Amino acid sequence: FFYQTDVEISLIGGSCKSPIERFWNGNNMIYILQKARHNEESDPMEESKTGDAIYVSELLPKESSGPLALSVKRAKQLISLYTMVQNPNMTHLKISEPVVLPPLWIRCDGSDPEHTCWFGAEPLKAGNKITGINFYMVTCDGPTADKTCFVSLEELKMAHKVKHHSSVVMTKGFAQYELIRAAAIEDTIVESESNIYVDITWNTVDKILETPPLVSAATLNISLESGDPRSPVYQLYRELQFLLALAEGLKTGVTEWPEPLESESAVELVQEFLTDLKKKLDGYCISPNSNEAEKIKSDTAAVDNSIKSIFTERGDLDFAEQLWCKMRSKCVSSYQELVKCFTVIIKFLEHGEIQPWIHQGSSSLLSKLIQQSYHGKIEVVSLSGVTPIQMLLEIGLDKMKKDYVSFFIVKSRSCLLFQDYFISTSVDLQEQVHRVQKLHHMLEIMISCTVLLQFKHENLFPLTQICMKYYKENPLNEKHVFQLPLRPALVKKFYQNNHPEIWKVDVTSGHGPKEVKTTWQVSTDPPVEHITSNNTGLLSDSTVNGSSEERMYFITMAKCSQVHFT
Repeated sequence: FFYQTDVEISLIGGSCKSPIERFWNGNNMIYILQKARHNEESDPMEESKTGDAIYVSELLPKESSGPLALSVKRAKQLISLYTMVQNPNMTHLKISEPVVLPPLWIRCDGSDPEHTCWFGAEPLKAGNKITGINFYMVTCDGPTADKTCFVSLEELKMAHKVKHHSSVVMTKGFAQYELIRAAAIEDTIVESESNIYVDITWNTVDKILETPPLVSAATLNISLESGDPRSPVYQLYRELQFLLALAEGLKTGVTEWPEPLESESAVELVQEFLTDLKKKLDGYCISPNSNEAEKIKSDTAAVDNSIKSIFTERGDLDFAEQLWCKMRSKCVSSYQELVKCFTVIIKFLEHGEIQPWIHQGSSSLLSKLIQQSYHGKIEVVSLSGVTPIQMLLEIGLDKMKKDYVSFFIVKSRSCLLFQDYFISTSVDLQEQVHRVQKLHHMLEIMISCTVLLQFKHENLFPLTQICMKYYKENPLNEKHVFQLPLRPALVKKFYQNNHPEIWKVDVTSGHGPKEVKTTWQVSTDPPVEHITSNNTGLLSDSTVNGSSEERMYFITMAKCSQVHFT
């Protein structure tokens, strides 16, 4: 909504991320006010027809544009108006029964000497009656590496006591450390859109920027993007991409075939494989230690040997799974080549030249044909249309499901509470592929925690359950932040000698509705999205003795005060 053409008003709550969550812990609906971003093509005469408060969808800012701040003077005017309509003593406004409005927060441009970036107001209530207003002011300076300008904890506590006439105050600390930057494989930092960090909270702070004590409460936050080439499961990720290409081809009728990597075609490779199989004894069964199993193991040569053991190719691949590995590794490069491969396979089965072993429970068309071949006759399959693509997709799905289940049961010792959901064949192939994508994302998370953080079973198990619960109820989302409560000692070695990304202390006094809080925070990123380094006079580039090695911090202070109407 818009007010007097220059103010944009948003009402947010529920699942929406609050832009002031670092400084205000309320869980109500809130108003966010900011400077309106007008569309140049909009008609200002038409906008004014509906009065001061209007809704104009054309004026909404573009998704890529950040929020704009109002001047501090304008923000104070709006806070005053808000307070007046909430004050039951303002009888001249002729408001019969003041309605308790949601809290109000206004983005400010920092143009005042204190560099104010937020003003806030929240009604104080006694039952359904408004008894006063809580006012909030958030200021920001920096970035700076000069720690001499940091306030001391005693100064902070004394200022709070004087302002609020308090004799007793309590302190609570919070620190956030980025772990993915601190953990390295072979001296290389794992860089991607992924992020692993830990939030730590504790009571009774002794000094500014202190390292959290081991008795703190910690939460590991993991947001991970699949497909890092340095991951131990990168080859499995590539295998999944081939599976996704087949699924897309099945859905759209257009398949993007990869370029052949070797001169030997997939058809020739399949022919050789079947011929070798024919020469073996009846009742084909692959040994976990056979040369064949070794040939089709994922290529993890770029990864350290200690990491290879975390996820290795299964040694019990059946006939269909080996076909998938061969046809994928040699890159079936066209639809015609795929048809030729299955034509050769079916011919061998029809003539009884092979009777390969397959896993029980497989529902793929090829597995059914193999089972029929045991009885000397198989049904006629027309290798036209999408049938060949579907046949290859089915055996790939079967194989990859077993790969993931093997890891989660053997490596993470998970009981797979939702195993039936992830490997179910009662849903269509597209949904099965989607669920396999979820399994892969979970695998990447477990592998990252194992490699980077040296997690053991007792930590992997609860994290696995958290991921499974989320993915049973939600679609694939690689930007989702998974949270795992843990003991700080488990990750202390990754942060104890590092600078925090965020460090803050809350100084509080009073109880219940009379509680007041002062927050002091330093952060490596701007604390508010509407303030950037382009704000002249607000953000500086100061360093200590010209050195840029010190961590640069934004300094933020949040204060509150109460005004009572009665």
